[in-house]
Amino acid sequence: MSSNNEFSGTSSKRYALALFELSDESKKLEAVEEQVTALLKLVSDSKDFSNLIKDPTSNQDDLIKVITKISDSFNLDNLIKNFLIFLVNKRRFFYVEQIMKSFVEICSEKRGELKAELKSAKELSSDEINKITDELTKNFSSKIKLNYKYDKSLIGGLIVQVGSTMVDTSIKNKLQQIENRMIEA
Repeated sequence: MSSNNEFSGTSSKRYALALFELSDESKKLEAVEEQVTALLKLVSDSKDFSNLIKDPTSNQDDLIKVITKISDSFNLDNLIKNFLIFLVNKRRFFYVEQIMKSFVEICSEKRGELKAELKSAKELSSDEINKITDELTKNFSSKIKLNYKYDKSLIGGLIVQVGSTMVDTSIKNKLQQIENRMIEA
C-alpha cells in the first residue's frame, strides 16, 4: 500500500511534468490545459467514468476504446489522447485524475499564480468572487487562482487560505473558540 502512496506522491508529478513539457514544446500548452480541465470536470461529473478509472480490473482494450470515444466527442488533441493511452499501456490510468490535477498545478505555478481556497457561508456571486480575487491579488502581489466552495456549515463568514496563510472569519470558528475557552476555564 505504501508503494501506491509513493507513486501518487512522486510519479504522478513526473508524468504531469512530462505532459507539461510535451505540451510546451509543441506550442499547445494552453489548449492542452483547457482540455485537461474539461477532462477533470468529466471525472467529477460522471460517476461511470470515475468508477472506470478507479477500477483496477478494467480491461486495457476497453479503456482505450473509452479514451478514443471521449477523444472524439471532446475533440481532444492527439497529444492528450496518446498520453492517456500511454498511461493505460503502462497500467497507470488508475492515477490519471491525480496526474491531471498535478498538470494543472504545474501550469499555474509556471504562470506565477498562487493557489487560494475560499469557503463562504452564503452563495457568492461571480462579481463578489472576482472582487475577492482582485483584493487577494493586490495583497499578495501575485496572480491568484481561486478555488471557491459554498459551505453552509460555516453559519456565517468566510475562510480564505492562500498557501500557508489562513484567515477564518466564520461564525463556526468563533463558536469553536468560545467553546474551547469555556472548557479551559
